[in-house]
Amino acid sequence: MRQETPETSAARVRVLVVDQDPLVRRVVRDALAAGNVSVVAEAADGREAVDLAARHQPDVVLTDLMLPELDGPTAIRRIVSASPLVRVVVLTAANDAQTGITALKSGASGFVTKDLDLSALPRIITAVARGEAAVSRAFVSVLIDRLRTAPEGNSGLRPVRSPLTPREWEVLDLLCAGLRMEEVTETLVLSPETVRSHLQRAMRKLGVHSRDAAMDAARELRASAAGVGTHDVAFFAGPA
Repeated sequence: MRQETPETSAARVRVLVVDQDPLVRRVVRDALAAGNVSVVAEAADGREAVDLAARHQPDVVLTDLMLPELDGPTAIRRIVSASPLVRVVVLTAANDAQTGITALKSGASGFVTKDLDLSALPRIITAVARGEAAVSRAFVSVLIDRLRTAPEGNSGLRPVRSPLTPREWEVLDLLCAGLRMEEVTETLVLSPETVRSHLQRAMRKLGVHSRDAAMDAARELRASAAGVGTHDVAFFAGPA
């Protein structure tokens, strides 16, 4: 077997593959290897995925949404909350719009289905590792329709490339909606210290020094996301 040099291995995107079916994991691993993408670990359930993502710090986690032990959306939220630089792509058999919406709201940067031509998978993973999003053209149309019908224009919209975690966005969303810190704590069922910690981390990431400035920055990020164009989306060859 060919040995990797430090130079060649450093250039490869590192991926954690998560699926409860070992056959699916093997097929995906082979497809990624054919595209010079390195699989650093595999997980069979959501809890293991969270642990391995924290241990290996991959560039991308490629995961199914239907997982034992810990469901996919919860696992995604925990992964991106603990490691904001780790990107997540959902690869699932479900082909409905709501599943895709759930994946993205959980913190995923991409949503693709298992009827995808697997030869396109390395390109999708590489694009996401570069900071792009990966969804099909058909799903982009769904997102556009959702934005058009969303109340108050950009309310609740979260850009894919945001440095904030889903929980940090939740805190800012509620504050922007006019809730007091005490009400945010009650709504999210978190301790006041935890809510303040999320807010402080969000402020640091946004480079601001007050709650009001953080809210303004969040609104600006939403406004930018509302103007998203095709250059922000990694389209791929495969089923629409």
